[in-house]
Amino acid sequence: MALRIVRLGSPRLPGEGLRIGTVRRPPRGVPKSEFASRDWYDVWFPNLAPSLETMKQAQAAATPAQWNAFVRKYKAEMAAPEAAHALALLAALSQASEVSVGCYCEDESHCHRSILRELLAARGARFA
Repeated sequence: MALRIVRLGSPRLPGEGLRIGTVRRPPRGVPKSEFASRDWYDVWFPNLAPSLETMKQAQAAATPAQWNAFVRKYKAEMAAPEAAHALALLAALSQASEVSVGCYCEDESHCHRSILRELLAARGARFA
């Protein structure tokens, strides 16, 4: 039983479990009925995606200082009660089932999912 952090659209790994898309928008040009079969996600959960303004800040971050500003803002968003409860739920699920969360970004180190990994670890998530 564990949690994986994945790139949405990448081939699924054995034992990956339920794939949750923590993105602001669904994939373009893909029928909703094909999201899971095309390895995007089984469930769309934008509650853990950065707000539109914060996402744009991350995409524009060209320096470490700009990236760190994004990280602070995203962490502040994830401290809100609704997001904090969702993070706690995912951490608890990782103790009892296989589940994965992800985003479209190619480079995890420059993506909100790297921050999700940190936030989930702080709540006791078990990782694969």
